[in-house]
Amino acid sequence: MVEMADRVSQRRQVANSFYLSINTILVGGSAYFGGGTPPLKTALLVSLAGVLVCRYWSRSILSYKTLNTAKFGVINDMERKLVEQPFTEEWARLDPDGDGKKHNSFYETEKFVPRVFVGIYGFQAVTAIPWQSLWQRLLAFAC
Repeated sequence: MVEMADRVSQRRQVANSFYLSINTILVGGSAYFGGGTPPLKTALLVSLAGVLVCRYWSRSILSYKTLNTAKFGVINDMERKLVEQPFTEEWARLDPDGDGKKHNSFYETEKFVPRVFVGIYGFQAVTAIPWQSLWQRLLAFAC
């Protein structure tokens, strides 16, 4: 069971690397083509694609977290029947108060990364829109 939990963690890291690579390519490609002003549709399409990738990344992170939580729940239940309880002891040392202040789970950091990329894509989309031209058209239409 411990080996299976470790494999899930390894698959989780591979998935994170995959999504990070896709986002790096999208952001890097945007920066490369951003030297000349990319067409609005292209910039918005890349931003939308990036946001969707981040959405699936976030869902993947949560899925792996819940899977690992269940696996370690089973491991902890099995461990209670043993004389030695290494996982219980490890958590007692990592977070003696049980309040999460001494040890933050990797999940807390991990779930933040897709949000950073969403912010980058949002900024990219907002700066790609020709606001001045849009306002001029809107004002001309209103008058």
